[in-house]
Amino acid sequence: MGFAVSIGALVQCPFGVAPTPLVFLPLSLIGPSGPLGSCNDFIPFLNIMPFGVCSSLANPITAAQTAAALGVLTPGACIPVPTGTWTPNKPTVIMPTGTLLTSDSTLNCAYGGVIKIINPMQFIIAT
Repeated sequence: MGFAVSIGALVQCPFGVAPTPLVFLPLSLIGPSGPLGSCNDFIPFLNIMPFGVCSSLANPITAAQTAAALGVLTPGACIPVPTGTWTPNKPTVIMPTGTLLTSDSTLNCAYGGVIKIINPMQFIIAT
């Protein structure tokens, strides 16, 4: 069982150095802590901010900087590149922007990371 995810929820990528907050536009359901997220809220710089720097060599920036440093891992900018929508979500709760995003959802990144929700920002609405 998870919790509905509200604006400001913290997410983390294992290749990034810092967690970042999620941002949801107030186009859908509003929970006790603000707008709730949907499975379609995965757009970089709109819903998901960068995670600082990325240590994945699948990231072209990290790979280029590491090659320039003669093989010494040199993390580059961590800009998330989602490969799909958040899964699993709550398909029984339909919102105008998609199905409800829950705290047990994950999002795959093209650079090999799996973005996880570490704090849903509200613990009132359980799914």
